[in-house]
Amino acid sequence: MSLLVLGLSHHRAPISLLEAASLGVDQRALLAERILRGANVSEVIVVSTCNRTEVYVEAQTFHGAVNDIGEGVAAATGVSIDTLRDHVYIHYEDRAIAHAFQVACGLDSMAVGEAQILGQMRDSLRHAQDHGSAGPALNSLFQQALRVGKRAHSETEIDSVSVSLVEAGLTHATSHLGPMGEQTVLVIGAGGMSGLAAATAARQGVGDLVIVNRTYDKAERLAERAGGRARPLDELAEALAEADIVISSTGSTGLVVDLAAAADAQIARGGRPQAYVDLALPHDIAPEVGSLRDVELAGLERLGTMLSDDEQPPQVREVTDLVVGEVAAFLTARAADSVGPTVKALRTHAAEVREAELVRLQQRLPDLDEATLAEIQLAMHRVVEKLMHTPTVRVKELTSGGAHDYAAALRALFDLGPHEAANVSVPPTVGEGLL
Repeated sequence: MSLLVLGLSHHRAPISLLEAASLGVDQRALLAERILRGANVSEVIVVSTCNRTEVYVEAQTFHGAVNDIGEGVAAATGVSIDTLRDHVYIHYEDRAIAHAFQVACGLDSMAVGEAQILGQMRDSLRHAQDHGSAGPALNSLFQQALRVGKRAHSETEIDSVSVSLVEAGLTHATSHLGPMGEQTVLVIGAGGMSGLAAATAARQGVGDLVIVNRTYDKAERLAERAGGRARPLDELAEALAEADIVISSTGSTGLVVDLAAAADAQIARGGRPQAYVDLALPHDIAPEVGSLRDVELAGLERLGTMLSDDEQPPQVREVTDLVVGEVAAFLTARAADSVGPTVKALRTHAAEVREAELVRLQQRLPDLDEATLAEIQLAMHRVVEKLMHTPTVRVKELTSGGAHDYAAALRALFDLGPHEAANVSVPPTVGEGLL
């Protein structure tokens, strides 16, 4: 069995496609359940955030797993297989492990180094555990990815380089409106990204901070933490009219601010300039809002373009080096774990052969005294141990190098049960006959 990840992210897919492929909690559970129905996958974890939808699996067969995942994603999202084929990426084994670690560290995020992905991966793991779709392999991968991500943020300066989506949005808004201290900021939503937005606006010295959320108690708690004030959802129209900057990040499947609502707010404002920052996927704010006079709208795609930078900061290189070392350590430990059952089976086989021969000896020489029999037993034990020592040590050393399947060779040579051999085909070149 082997680790495999198939995904869509902002690197290769347009925001419109990421929006279509975004999955809610219930949809993720249904997708995992569908994929597990086949015989090609034994474990599944689905990660779906504003910038990515990824399916991590422990695969029994490569091609079969890829097809099952592709068909499952297409059915869950309504995105055709042909469209997926043009935009998905597939990582296998060591590349899948490296990708998971990079994602956890924020190296693969639109805002490089952002830490929110850690919580999202943790939630995805917990959700998969609750639904029984995560087993030993993916539990181990995600737990280690989370540890690597924490190391990246605690042991390097990656946080200092990360310009968050929120900061980019506020910078864009203030360039249109003026200093932050003169603005009223309305945050719609009370989740993780909304909390980050409120905290960032407060840190930058916003003139007035207002929180609106479907659940008023959550809005109050966020407002208290950020030093703002809460308003109920039924006062959203008034709050829109009073806000200079509107930041929205909810889990709504429909629009929170449509064109009519934004136009009414502009009329109530007397045409004073206004900026909207849409951090949600699917969109919270109608794209047409940006066409209103004196209104600026920045969504994820625009913010991603603003954050792109070809020059790699030294902090990113430091985290990359950290990931490389952690991947090597994980692969070594995984190889040792995988060869363990074979070593145990080999030693059990040797012990059974030794015991069978001792029984046979006793039957043929029933008059052997106990002292002589004990010496024979000890001698046979020593011979078996000496014969087993080198191959069991060497198979662990050689397997950790990953060059060949030495464990499979041992199983074949000693007839330890060929049915245990991994049934994973060699992966093709990505893009060749996939999906």
